[in-house]
Order: sequence, then C-alpha cells, then structure tokens
Amino acid sequence: METVREVVRPAIEDANPIKKTPLFFETHMPLSDLPSLSQTIAQHGLRTRKALGQHFLCDMNLIRKIVAQAGDLTGCTVFEVGSGPGGLTRALVESSAASVIAIEKDSRCVQALEALSAVAQERLRVIEGDALRLNLRDLSTAPRAVVANLPYNVGTELLLGWLHEMEAWQSLTLMFQAEVADRICAAPHGKDYGRLSVLAQFCAVPKRVMEIPSGAFLPPPKVDSAVVHLVPRMDRPRDVPLAHLEKITAAAFGQRRKMLRSSLKPLGGQALLEKAGIDPTLRPENLSRTDFENLARCWGGKGAL
Repeated sequence: METVREVVRPAIEDANPIKKTPLFFETHMPLSDLPSLSQTIAQHGLRTRKALGQHFLCDMNLIRKIVAQAGDLTGCTVFEVGSGPGGLTRALVESSAASVIAIEKDSRCVQALEALSAVAQERLRVIEGDALRLNLRDLSTAPRAVVANLPYNVGTELLLGWLHEMEAWQSLTLMFQAEVADRICAAPHGKDYGRLSVLAQFCAVPKRVMEIPSGAFLPPPKVDSAVVHLVPRMDRPRDVPLAHLEKITAAAFGQRRKMLRSSLKPLGGQALLEKAGIDPTLRPENLSRTDFENLARCWGGKGAL
C-alpha cells in the first residue's frame, strides 16, 4: 500500500456550523461564490495530461445529473477518484452525502481543490495519492459509495479491484469510455460480451444510466463516455469463487475465436465442459453468465481435471 499525503485545510474562523437538510448541506459560504471551473482551470494552469488519462468535465448542470444517478447518498461516505478541477467534487459536497473523500494523483489538481476544501471543511477530505494503490474501504466505515469520472487509462483496472469487495459498497456510479460501458453491460452473443461483462455481472447488477458526449469535456476525447451504476448482486452464488471465475474467463476470452474445448484445454478442456454440461464446440461469447459460473464451480482450481 502507498503512503499518501492527506491535504488538511485550516478551518475558517467564525464559520457557521454545518447544517444538514434532507437534500443538501449548508456551508458557511455558498459554493456559487467559488471561482467557476473554467476560472479554476486557468488559475492553476490545469492543462490535461494524457499520461493521467485526464479529460475535464466542466458543465455543472450535467455533473449534477451524474450525481443524481447515484441515488440517495444520505449517510454515505462517497469516494471520488480523479477530481480534476473539482466539478464533480462540488456536486458531491452539495449532495446529501455525509462526507466526501477525493483521491487525486495530480498535485496541481490537489491545489485547485483548496478553495472548495475551505468551504466544505470537515465534510471533504482530499488525499493526494494513487487510487490503484489504496484500499478505499479502509478509509471509512460503511455505508460507502463511489461516484467518479474515472481516468480513461485506469478505469477498468479500478473497477476490477472494487468488484473483489463489492459487498463493501452501497453502489458504484462510474463514468467510462462508452465502449467500456458497453462491455460491462453486454449480454451474450454480441461482440461486446467478454470477460469484463461476466465478472461485473457476477459481482454486481450494472445499469447504463447516462450518455456523455465527447464535446462535454475539455479537451474533447475522441470517443463518447457513459455512466454505469452498479449495486451489489444479492443472489450471487456463494459456492463460486471469484478467483476461479477470473481464471476461467481469462482462458476462454483470451482465445475468444477458438472453441472452448481448445481455449480451456489447460484447465480441463473437454472433460471440464462435459462435467459442466456445456457443448465443447461453443465459443465463449455463446455462454451465459450462469454457464461460466457453473464452469468455475466445476473447476477445482488445480489445472486440468
């Protein structure tokens, strides 16, 4: 785990107490008095960095609609990864969330959050660090949620990590490239259906809830984005280890053009498929999530049968 630096801002003297209402929290100073997002970007010289997968979303009306897709956040600690200039952070601070923890790797963006930190005070923690190297669950008690415009270059990796502890989250409301959202929510027999589809739908119930055109970002990416809302799957079978399902899907979709008797040969091949009652001449995109669960259940995790 990485040692991170938490950015602590001094409280403003004589600030009014923070009052909670069913819809929002009142702060000592209206968020509308903060510099606009475009002003914040200019003041801090926030040119996006391709290496960090940055694309800034600056339309606050659109951002608030994204937060609304997360549902009722009352009582939740909400994590945001990749805060950028702080647009989504502002909308989360405005929400009914009990507190917001913003994880930001770019020190320039951390500095840009200073004014918002001063307004939000104890309801906002800003942590400078790499979310891939942090266990977010350890930073708060339940209930927890994630609402984030994920950096394009690490979005899938972050999701796969959170799926391993999906029951620790009330929900995940995440923005991805549209093609990644397609894969998360895809049904069998289509080109988008793959390993990510099976793993996400094994651990959670994903729903594509919002489309975001590329023109909404600064700078505009070459592709559109989409927001996916995921909640823990309540009927997840307890006799199927996620690690087994990961192994089976990696082998199957790693050679997705081959018949399963070939791609799964290192894990038991035809014998495994017959044990699971699956036609060995099928290809992985023809199998349902339940079929993959059955394969993982039948596989002992020790290589070939």
